Amino acid sequence: MQKRKALSVDEAFLLSEKILKNFLDYFKPETGQKVHIFLPIKKFKEIDTKIFIEAFLDKNMHVFVPKVVAGNLFSVEINSETAFETSEWGIPEPVSNEDSGEQHFDYVITPLLYCDGRGNRIGYGKGFYDAFFQSISETSRKIGVNYFNPDERIDDVWENDIPLDYLVTPTEVLSFFTGSE
Repeated sequence: MQKRKALSVDEAFLLSEKILKNFLDYFKPETGQKVHIFLPIKKFKEIDTKIFIEAFLDKNMHVFVPKVVAGNLFSVEINSETAFETSEWGIPEPVSNEDSGEQHFDYVITPLLYCDGRGNRIGYGKGFYDAFFQSISETSRKIGVNYFNPDERIDDVWENDIPLDYLVTPTEVLSFFTGSE
């Protein structure tokens, strides 16, 4: 968190652009694919996923974002006309409470504070994404995005923690994927 806070707004945006480029070059997303992607919390200087969303919509992909209602995270499909409001946690969310019911995504781009070299992630401690990962198709690729490459191992992995399949940074894409593609 401290390393992220030390980034200037311009540095964070340039790194976000590099992460997007690495994502596009590695995964080569296509028209019609489905992507679930978080919206950034500005005060935490999260990756600027709005540029990802613009790129996905330009490719005519189906874009879904999370919304938390009554303690549950679900997916709302969005488009360029979608209206947003800011949640109590400072997260942009669609005004709509309509759960898409979608369970199969080609990509699930996930927020994190840190990811180690085995795909274990540290989030914000609410457990929303671990529960969400359990509710979606096992073939959905779980992808973290981070400004920094992993350099420390996470030892306190909980039983219900679900590791990521990939991590995209400004310099590389790491694969932790153990299933068949």
